[in-house]
Order: sequence, then structure tokens, then C-alpha cells
Amino acid sequence: MSIEAPSHPFFGLSAFPLTPTDASGRVDTEGLSRLVERLCAAKVGSIGLLGSTGTYAYLTREERRRAVEAAAECVNGRVPLVVGVGALRTDKAIEIARDAEAAGADALLMAPVSYTPLTQDEAFEHYRAVSTESALPFCVYNNPGTTHFTFGLDLLERLSRLPAIVAVKMPMPVGGDFAGELSTLRERTDLAVGYSADWGMKDAMLAGADAFYSVLGGILPDPVLAIMRAAQAGDEHEAGRLDDLLQPLCSTFKSFGSLRVMYVLYEALGLGRAEPPRPILPLDAASHAEVLRAVEPLSVMG
Repeated sequence: MSIEAPSHPFFGLSAFPLTPTDASGRVDTEGLSRLVERLCAAKVGSIGLLGSTGTYAYLTREERRRAVEAAAECVNGRVPLVVGVGALRTDKAIEIARDAEAAGADALLMAPVSYTPLTQDEAFEHYRAVSTESALPFCVYNNPGTTHFTFGLDLLERLSRLPAIVAVKMPMPVGGDFAGELSTLRERTDLAVGYSADWGMKDAMLAGADAFYSVLGGILPDPVLAIMRAAQAGDEHEAGRLDDLLQPLCSTFKSFGSLRVMYVLYEALGLGRAEPPRPILPLDAASHAEVLRAVEPLSVMG
């Protein structure tokens, strides 16, 4: 499968919204549609539905499909819809991938969810099985912070030979050497390479990453896009100036977890009311206030 930018769903800013639900885990499709419309209006590169920020691991198969259907109806072809299909069992991930494709997804993203730690060969077979069950392009979700699994370079090279697998979402490299890691990955694979962790976006894009997978972009796309565009244009000074405004909020991500912070912003922006799925608890009053102070500098970015 060969897909080129800009039609490629794994280029530019991939914005990851919350999936608002009620206390029983039923998706608030109206609230989700408000978030999706916000991202379409901002003209993000893609929408990363049901990623870690979208709490896919806490939703039933039925609710995941309802979320995709609602988002696809709202998007209506304006922005590529990339849907997370991670699941503990391979057969369940296959079912969820089929559901996502039938419900209107444009591409798929999968993390190696596990309880018993996976070997590199087990992860390969898992991805091979799921990626061959859909006609959609597929992104490997390398997120060791939540999955406790790290993709070796040999495994990524093997996966890149599978026809459907065209991209990888990477964590920030140890030591911050984006350019070095990008060079190695491009030498060994033909995958579109993107990164996550918002405080690293400026450096990743200045180094030439193909995409950035942004938590903050899922609710405040405009300031994130401003940094990305400056970095893509090679304007290091402007990208740095804008990135400095982002850092107080990124500090709250590190202190409280980006998911909890996103729920504060969702309510503060008047988009609706929702709480994280239990056992995750909302932030206390003092932490809530800290998040609101941290987001104030972004108002100057529009």
C-alpha cells in the first residue's frame, strides 16, 4: 500500500479528542460531535479517535462503534478519521477493526494491549493478523508508557513489510535525538514516522517528522497547529516562541496526567460535562485551578 501526503492520514497534526461518556460508559455522541466539529473547523491533518486520550480501553465494543459512527457522520469526509482498535485479544481487535471500517473509519491505529508481557514475535503476529483483516491503512502505536511494550527496530522493520502497515506513532526518543532516530527509521523502514508527547512537538517537527499525535490538539487545535506550521516552515524562532507558551500546560500533563487535564479543559471551554472513567478520578480543586492558570498563555495564540 502506497499513500502520499497530503492525502495520507498519517501526516501533519493528528488531534486526539476525549470520548465523553456518562457514568455507565455510554458515549455522549453530542459531546463527541462538538469536539470533532471543532477539529474539522481547525483543519487538523487527521482526527485520532479512540486513542489513549479517547479512553478506548474503558469502552465496550458497542460503545466504541457508536463513537466511530457519530464521529464519521460529523466529519463527513472533511478530515481523515483514524480510529484506535487496540484490544487484549487478537480476535477481539479484529472484530473492533472490522467495526471501525464499517462505521466509517479512514485508517486504523493499534497499541499492543497486554497483561502477560508480549514478545517481539507475539506482537508481530498480533499486528499481522489484525492488519490483514481490513482494507484500511494501519499505524503502529508505540506507546510504552501505557502498554509497557517497546517495539524493537527489527520488529518495526518486519512490520513495515506488511502491506497495510504504513506508519508508526513513536514516543519521544531517549536523549531527544529526533533527527538521529528519524534517519535510522527511514533507513530501515518506509513508514511515515510521527511522535507524541506535546512538549516535544516543536523539536520533532523541526527535525522533519511526518506527523505529530497530539493530546492538546484534540481540544485546543489552533495553538498546536500554529506551532506545527512554524516548525514545518523551518521557523525555529517562531516555533520556539509559541512553544514556550505551551510549556506551563505541558507541565500539568506531566504532574497530573494529560487525560485528567483534558477533562478539566473540556468543561472549562464550555464543551460539556464529563468525568474520566473510574477508577480514574477528576482532579481536586487546587489542581483544577492550576490547569486553568496554565492554559491562560494560550489565549494569545487564538
